[in-house]
Amino acid sequence: MIGRIVRPADFERVLAAPQRSRSAHFAVHYVAGVPSRPNAALAKAAPEAVIPGLSPELSTDQAGAACTIVDESGHWLGLVVPKRHAKRAVTRNLIKRQVRAAMARHAAELPAGLWVVRLRAPFDRQQFLSPGSDHLRATAHEEVDVLFDRAARSPLPPVPYRPRSRT
Repeated sequence: MIGRIVRPADFERVLAAPQRSRSAHFAVHYVAGVPSRPNAALAKAAPEAVIPGLSPELSTDQAGAACTIVDESGHWLGLVVPKRHAKRAVTRNLIKRQVRAAMARHAAELPAGLWVVRLRAPFDRQQFLSPGSDHLRATAHEEVDVLFDRAARSPLPPVPYRPRSRT
């Protein structure tokens, strides 16, 4: 199963990494690891958020337990499809569906970790007249497949050397 990256800190961490592969419209970033956990202290430290008259048993007292990550390994996907490159929601949703489907098809070939696919350039509105056309769907499908093929074949970036501190 492919998880979704939802925390801004995870997006920042992955987007700070160099691009794993890119095409005319997309860029793929990769970082080995798992998404960061929510701060359990912040999840449980909101007693003022309890609604008066509501019993504590029914409140979100166990909010930290609901936010834990079950799968510690695997693939995590984040999508960045800005409105400036895809003005209509139909187009943005079509692109997201195509990327998620491509990730599911190529998950066996890709190393486990955090993956972010970013739409970096708009599709030409003169060439793709309809925002949800079959032509746009086929073009995005083909481009994202090539993108993940390249990402699967490219070597992993070297791990930077960090000397041990002597404290």
